[in-house]
Amino acid sequence: MFASTRPYALEAGIDGPIVCYQGALVAEALSEKILHHSPIPIELAREALIKIMETGYSPNIYIDDTMYVSEHTEYTQHYGRFQHIKVRAVGDLLTFLDRSPTKIVLVASPDELGPIEEKLRTHFAERMFVTRSLPHFLEFAAANVTKGSGLSFVTNHIGVSLDETIAFGDGENDIELFEAAFYGIAVGEAHPHLHSVANWTCPGPEAEGVATVIEALLKANIGPNTTEETN
Repeated sequence: MFASTRPYALEAGIDGPIVCYQGALVAEALSEKILHHSPIPIELAREALIKIMETGYSPNIYIDDTMYVSEHTEYTQHYGRFQHIKVRAVGDLLTFLDRSPTKIVLVASPDELGPIEEKLRTHFAERMFVTRSLPHFLEFAAANVTKGSGLSFVTNHIGVSLDETIAFGDGENDIELFEAAFYGIAVGEAHPHLHSVANWTCPGPEAEGVATVIEALLKANIGPNTTEETN
């Protein structure tokens, strides 16, 4: 969510475009100006809600940077406090949903999500982008939305080439990001599928792996247009 990401960007002094919601929304940190938004078409979102609720779960729905749920639980209250976001209980989600949501998320145990993910991926096929952001989060977005599409929008917006980008990630939902970027670096104990498409790996947050790589590249002035190679 932009609301949960923005405070970190401001603390870091970043006012450039921030890619949120798996690439469905891009906004500027300081001005809060929305540069790009690709929500799920309303009828497709309603179909997704029905299919998700058939599994016995009630998902989270994200509209206008607010998370909506059917009812509050200990989990939703904890999530809202931890992320410093608004979580609103609205009862029947199908009755409530009258606008295209930015994203829908099903939360369940990783073991339970396995067969649900397979079934819903098959059902929606090319009509929706379905991915796992965390082992217990199954996320639904518009068909043209990925982190890779978000990166592509940003590069076009600021006037650089995808060949001038480096992506860092650790989740299965970073695969499309790595495929779009010039160079993909898997961080720490990244998802096995991500390692299969990564160009390199770096240590996790405890060792400041991402910062170390960025500082080394800036110091060496190495980019896609140089002939210097590193291991």
